[in-house]
Amino acid sequence: MAHALPPLPYPKEALEPSIDAATMEIHHDRHHKAYVDNLNKALTGNAALEAKTLEALLGDLASVPDNIRGPVRNNGGGHWNHTFFWNLMGHGKGGSPTGDLATALTATFGSLDAFKEKFEAAGLGRFGSGWVWLVVNAGRLEIVSTPNQDNPLMGKSVSGVEGKPILACDVWEHAYYLKYQNKRADYLKAWWNVVDWSKAAALYAAAH
Repeated sequence: MAHALPPLPYPKEALEPSIDAATMEIHHDRHHKAYVDNLNKALTGNAALEAKTLEALLGDLASVPDNIRGPVRNNGGGHWNHTFFWNLMGHGKGGSPTGDLATALTATFGSLDAFKEKFEAAGLGRFGSGWVWLVVNAGRLEIVSTPNQDNPLMGKSVSGVEGKPILACDVWEHAYYLKYQNKRADYLKAWWNVVDWSKAAALYAAAH
């Protein structure tokens, strides 16, 4: 079955003013759609790969033929990353995490503010395009960053990182340039206003 572009879980203007509607329209309807279309194009004619879930594909890129491994990695990663990203944000979200995730963030990083500072620093430190992640790796929370459309599902040998994603922020310029121009730091700070901590908490609980 061909991979499909999932609808946004909220209206395009729902994340205003932190993320503007025009950015959401271009980001979802054009960029994310292009990843889905190009992934399907790369997989066409390979029944075994077409039958795999996206997670299975990304978790075993070594099984993908050399001639399409790059397109599957880039476009499959883009599809998975964006789907994950959309679902971890929402209207009227933000605030602070509670429960086990809040406890773990404080235990690992010292405080919620210290976690945010380290997460933002990882996003700012990603040269060019990429992502910053909060993952559970070997039972512990870690902040990691990946280039382009790589993600932790691909494993350390491919993406340089590993673990189960709990939170992710897109730091490609197309995620913020219309509103923030080159001010990635301002975008990262505003992004906390739309994070759905309840979704992150559920992922954290499932990662143990």
